[in-house]
Amino acid sequence: MSSPQTAQQNPDFEAIAEEVHGRDRFLVSTHENPDGDALGSMLAVHLALEQLGKDTEMYLSGDSPLPSEYRFMPLGGLRRALPDDCGDRTLFAVDCANESRLGPDPEILAQVPFVLNVDHHHDNTRFGNVNLVVPDASSTGEVLADLFELLGVEISPEIAEALYIAVVTDTGRFQYTNTSPKAMRLAAFLIERGADVHKVFQGVYESVEFAKLKLLARALEHAQVYEGGRVVVSYLAHDDFSDVSAPEPYAEGIIDYLRAVQGADMSVLIREPPRRDGPARRVSLRASVDELDVSAIARKSGGGGHRQAAGFSSERSIGEITDFVLDEFRRLRTTSGNGTGLGGA
Repeated sequence: MSSPQTAQQNPDFEAIAEEVHGRDRFLVSTHENPDGDALGSMLAVHLALEQLGKDTEMYLSGDSPLPSEYRFMPLGGLRRALPDDCGDRTLFAVDCANESRLGPDPEILAQVPFVLNVDHHHDNTRFGNVNLVVPDASSTGEVLADLFELLGVEISPEIAEALYIAVVTDTGRFQYTNTSPKAMRLAAFLIERGADVHKVFQGVYESVEFAKLKLLARALEHAQVYEGGRVVVSYLAHDDFSDVSAPEPYAEGIIDYLRAVQGADMSVLIREPPRRDGPARRVSLRASVDELDVSAIARKSGGGGHRQAAGFSSERSIGEITDFVLDEFRRLRTTSGNGTGLGGA
């Protein structure tokens, strides 16, 4: 399939597989404000566990609607509240770098008796009882493909499509620097197993709500460049969401338009949840050069992510957040030294 040596080289694959085979009841979850890798991985695990004869439920914290581009996915059984029998289920967390990203239900880790943590974020906190973290994988979906092979899971068309969604979205349609030969081989394998490429492309990339376009216009209007064009910062305030009748998930993907600005090393999108009594402001960070690790910036505010895609939440004002990320960018630029994409005058 993808790389038969992967599971043999990493004993954590065997450890996770042993726990899956030895347990019967699962609660599969991922991070709040999920992206394609999160939702695709969660669905793939749920389907794989069902195939193995396990009792499995999918759970996502919070009550925000899912991003509209993933509505075509078969997620009808997704729970938005913790089941009453949490104490009898093993939590299978996917694509979640730390426990806080499981959402505003802090009791979830206290209620479940055991946690399996499968991820590809390099700064994963290893919050599970058993952890499988493969930082050089393109996506959590890629890690799961190797795990399913070890578990003896047959890659049905439904599982193949869920894994394909995970891989294609986290590699930016196979354009980001995490697009490896292995990821491309895996994509081909999943297509062979029944993933409908055209359906996924239409659902994820060609089903944009008009309100999302209006929200994008607001973000572009607010955008400013700093550091001689090396940093692009924009924001979406409460009123931006309400004025165009857009829920918060419609902000998903907008930062990629900022990332595409010529000469920008880092892009930043600060968004205020539509409800004024809602949670803190959320900040998305993207890097356009290999030398810049934006997850280091995110970790300073309790967040995390990938080197080139990270985020955090903050109670600070939009102006204060902007000052913070610019200060951290300057610090990283200084410590990177000359001779890199961040060096120079």
